[in-house]
Amino acid sequence: MAYATVEDIQARMTRPLSESEQLVCAALLDDAAVFIDACNKAAELYAKKIVSVRMVMRSIGSGDSGVPIGATQGSMSGLGYAQSWTVGTGGSTGELYLSKADKLLLGTGNKIGSHSPLEDMTYGGPDDEGDDGLVSG
Repeated sequence: MAYATVEDIQARMTRPLSESEQLVCAALLDDAAVFIDACNKAAELYAKKIVSVRMVMRSIGSGDSGVPIGATQGSMSGLGYAQSWTVGTGGSTGELYLSKADKLLLGTGNKIGSHSPLEDMTYGGPDDEGDDGLVSG
């Protein structure tokens, strides 16, 4: 189940999508939904829609502008002509992935540290020896 439509993608693009790109968009939106649900199925619906659109737009690129969506840096030269782009996450243009911002929107990003199930265990109660809830000896 996709969280966005091809029309949502088209509304954010700076160029019209061809018929074949619209078919690809529909398939990629379904794929993006799988990534999103694997990350946080309980995320808000509006966040899932935004993330779906962002993922697909990164994948299909910006078309004739010459700059791929998701590029973190680029360089051009003259005379001898050279051009290069660095795309984030080590991936390439065309790959579906969740960025840090996407994960934040889904409510799973920027969690530092870890949690042990032992931290949830309580030993004793406030009536035991001491106010800390721990049983001594």
